[in-house]
Amino acid sequence: CFGFPLSIFFIVINEFCERFSYYGMKAVLTLYFTRFLLWDKNFATAIYHTFVALCYLTPILGAIIADSWLGKFKTILYLSIVYAIGQAVLSVGSISDLTDYNQDGSPDKVAVNIALSMIGLILIALGTGGIKPCVSAFGGDQFEEEQERQRSTFFSLFYLSINAGSLLSTLITPIIRASQCGIHAKQECYPLAFGVPAILMAVALVVFVIGSKMYKKVKPQGNIMLEVSKCVGFAIKNRFRHRSKKFPKREHWLDWASDKYDKRLIAQTKMVLRVLFLYIPLPMFWAVFDQQGSRWTLQATAMNGDFGFQVQPDQMQIVNPILIVIMVPVVDSLLYPLIKKCKLNFTPLKKMTVGMFLGSLAFVAAALVQVQIDRTYPVFPAAGQAQIKLINLGAVPATVQFQPQNQSVDIAPNEETGYMIFETSKLQSLHITSANHSETRLLDLEKRRYTLSFKWAPENINSRLMQDNITSKPTSGKSLVRFINNFPSTVNVTMGDMVFGLLDPLSESNYSDVPKPDRSYTISVSSPLIHCEVSSKKFGYGGAYTISVDNCVENKLNIKYFEDMAPNTVHMAWQIPQYFLLTCAEVLFSVTGLEFSYSQAPSNMKSVLQAGWLLTVAVGNIIVLIVAGASTIKKQWAEYVLFAALLLVVCVIFAIMASFYTYIDPNEIEAQFSKEEKEEDKKDQDDKEKEAEVDSRM
Repeated sequence: CFGFPLSIFFIVINEFCERFSYYGMKAVLTLYFTRFLLWDKNFATAIYHTFVALCYLTPILGAIIADSWLGKFKTILYLSIVYAIGQAVLSVGSISDLTDYNQDGSPDKVAVNIALSMIGLILIALGTGGIKPCVSAFGGDQFEEEQERQRSTFFSLFYLSINAGSLLSTLITPIIRASQCGIHAKQECYPLAFGVPAILMAVALVVFVIGSKMYKKVKPQGNIMLEVSKCVGFAIKNRFRHRSKKFPKREHWLDWASDKYDKRLIAQTKMVLRVLFLYIPLPMFWAVFDQQGSRWTLQATAMNGDFGFQVQPDQMQIVNPILIVIMVPVVDSLLYPLIKKCKLNFTPLKKMTVGMFLGSLAFVAAALVQVQIDRTYPVFPAAGQAQIKLINLGAVPATVQFQPQNQSVDIAPNEETGYMIFETSKLQSLHITSANHSETRLLDLEKRRYTLSFKWAPENINSRLMQDNITSKPTSGKSLVRFINNFPSTVNVTMGDMVFGLLDPLSESNYSDVPKPDRSYTISVSSPLIHCEVSSKKFGYGGAYTISVDNCVENKLNIKYFEDMAPNTVHMAWQIPQYFLLTCAEVLFSVTGLEFSYSQAPSNMKSVLQAGWLLTVAVGNIIVLIVAGASTIKKQWAEYVLFAALLLVVCVIFAIMASFYTYIDPNEIEAQFSKEEKEEDKKDQDDKEKEAEVDSRM
């Protein structure tokens, strides 16, 4: 088809579906941990990076299985089945109704959901990692030797399908996740957000199987990684056996393997180890880079995503693939040629060093954004403290005096104060004076927030002390709302589909999540004698509000908003600079790193370098989970600065290591060995001919 083997179209479609499945699931994973399983941010971050580390450890296992046992086709087939099962198990594990026996919308046995989720993630890690090194190589196997141009075009299409799957899934699955679903209670739709990727993985498997009769299947020919490992192991063991001074030293410690392995393999292994030695500092870059899906997503939950349309926190990750698509051609066609014209020797290792530096700057930018976010966070009472806010629901001004401090606060009609902090041991009562009435209220406060609402009446002052059960920003990322009844009689309050129930005069409802904070709702009040309603304002994300329902005028409800917690105000657009810096770092570091590695290793050793490269990604994620699990840093901006500083230190170390590296041309070395082997073969042939000539004379 157009000069291509028909089989490669099935492989490209399979890769698109698989990448959509993986990145779609991964995009919403952190919020699933914090909002559905209700894990704290550090534990959620640790588990997220444990999963990513597994995804980058299992490719080594997949490559060994494919090359030494099953072959690429069967490895992809069997592990894709495992992969699809894992996605399905994760989707089932995210169903709250699975153990919601009391039908309150939350699982009663969350351990069941956790167990299913962890089993699903382990199967996904085994599947996605196991097939990672096989699919692109299997696609390359479909071409004949003379189809070099078509093979090159295939790899371009292959990587385009990866980026397309990543970009679309990161856009779509957060929207699905933010939608409402559930049997007993409507909440964020994680079963569908994980279910769609599961369906795409099943489609990927079916497409791959359909093309099975068209594939060119190369038999397993042994895994070079095992050969290299055996060669290195034998050299170390042999060197240890001959550690006595009576044995002559050899030029390189790998030369001790020459007793068993040929010179070509030893020389190739030396070239690979020189590159792998440079890989030692690289995990720190990946420790920074992969926090886009964890810490940066959690950072976005405390930000304002109103771009004229609502952007979900987990959708901000889409900035990276969009910038990659733009920047790779710009850097290749404009930046590098410009640097070359300026006669600057911008070697691959220098590019990687600059990439590390830009990665460090990206986390400095993230820290600056976090400082701005922290300034918008509410201050909650510390140990031995309480906070009180006053709301005057009456039409008459009032004065509130706190005893025994004699601190007085004047408050106008239908107004509120901010939260005031008091030492619980020093606040015993408060005295309310309004017009010709007064009231004294004894207090026994705990470490929490309170709201005192009061209202002047002709015969007395009515008041109510409410406990505000809020200790942090809403875990759902949405806004919270509750109602106070300022009518003289009991009324039923609803807002959209949310029922707040019957409220007695001056009583309050519990806080409830606003399902879609970026839209307005109809607030309705009813009783046997009245029914009136009004449209609410848009609440935004991350806020908390108390709404007093006051009276009806011509069937229109009059209400008053009191802000208990400000909504997110720092705009998500402020994350774009850090994403830009990190994407620049990725282009300079990741793309160049792979190119450099491949240019410095023999053609048959590229799989060893790919395994080493993937291992650096896994180790980088292990670094994050260790820091997230063991760190005592309380401020998130300080953790960002820590990672920026660590990467900067590693950048300096890598620059020093790179300065001692000498670039080689593996093809020249290979050609030299080939020439020597031909000369040896010719010499052997000449010797055999001479022996034959001598034998004939005899």
